[in-house]
Amino acid sequence: MVKKQAAIGFIFITLLVDVIGWGLIIPVMPELISGLKNIPVNQASAEGGLLLFVYAFMQFICAPILGNLSDQYGRRPVLLLSLFGFGVDYIFMGFAPTFGWLFIGRTISGITGASFTTASAYIADISDEKTRAKNFGLVGAAFGLGFIIGPAIGGLLSGWGIRAPFFAAAILSLLNWIYGYFVLPESLSREHRRPFSWKRANPLGSLMHLKHYPALAGLIVALALVYLGSHAVQSNWSYFTMYRFKWTPRTVGISLAVVGALVALVQGVLIRWITPRIGNEKSIYIGLLLYAAGMFLFAFSNQSWMMFVFLIPYCLGGIAGPALQAIMSGNVPRNAQGELQGALTSIMSLTSIVGPLLMTNLFAFFTSIQAPVLFPGAPFLLGGLLMLASSIVAYKSLKQN
Repeated sequence: MVKKQAAIGFIFITLLVDVIGWGLIIPVMPELISGLKNIPVNQASAEGGLLLFVYAFMQFICAPILGNLSDQYGRRPVLLLSLFGFGVDYIFMGFAPTFGWLFIGRTISGITGASFTTASAYIADISDEKTRAKNFGLVGAAFGLGFIIGPAIGGLLSGWGIRAPFFAAAILSLLNWIYGYFVLPESLSREHRRPFSWKRANPLGSLMHLKHYPALAGLIVALALVYLGSHAVQSNWSYFTMYRFKWTPRTVGISLAVVGALVALVQGVLIRWITPRIGNEKSIYIGLLLYAAGMFLFAFSNQSWMMFVFLIPYCLGGIAGPALQAIMSGNVPRNAQGELQGALTSIMSLTSIVGPLLMTNLFAFFTSIQAPVLFPGAPFLLGGLLMLASSIVAYKSLKQN
């Protein structure tokens, strides 16, 4: 038990530092793209969506390969490769003289962006039925805490120039790589490893493989709808708030820090109290409905302070994710956890190929002169409808099994 708790601590710190580096650059991306392309921030959102698209596309291709490699060689070497790749990527983007450089930089990060895939498999390796949801919640807590620190610092560093956060992120990622090399233990014992298979590593093949688990089919669709809808926030937050409320990178950083604090509170603390009492199934329903409510409130907000208040129901929706993962992980053999997490990451990447392009272009259109009505909240409205659809699909799936 002590060894498992120590391993959880190691992976938590590794993910925390990784997310801090990622969060550092978010507040400055709209202004950087706007400057490189010489276009207004609302139109820069479409270009930002393109960067998210290429990252997601490369991750969709590479995540199942890396997930299956981690099933053969262990989680540790794959995770270390990912951390090193992120460090190189931030340096590359920090020196970007053109938008094309940014595009190449996001391509690199998409290829190596397997940290959360491998970390999820790592968590599954050292979890049992009782601790699985709680431990997956720690992944969310690392994400939340990283977002408290990263965007806030990134917003402050933007005062030294919009490229400063990229170099800070590079230093942090490479330090994290060194930390992982010396401290992070391997979680997958040799007797639980299996040979690499290109058939299993095929991104579409890994998705087809999930059909072997009928109980997961509906939940996978529900999860895909959540991932797709969440891009209303993930892909648009900075652009929407800068356009609608004239926020600066500093204010964007503060708002994302608030998001991080709420996510950490929900997934690191509240989920440990809520899920054991109401169960995974009810956590899914309640969480998805809260996600939808938050989205609808964002869509029609007309005061800057509302965005902060409406984050509360939206972030409380975070109880749904770990519960969904816990149910799915519990239906898959131990030696296939890496494949499962790689496939789930592929689903996330597949929706991320569509999501950013859909949501950022929807935002750009409804803030352009071609729009029939000026409505910058359009992506949030669509996101809320997708969350409602997800709750219905999840309900039908769980009642059938």
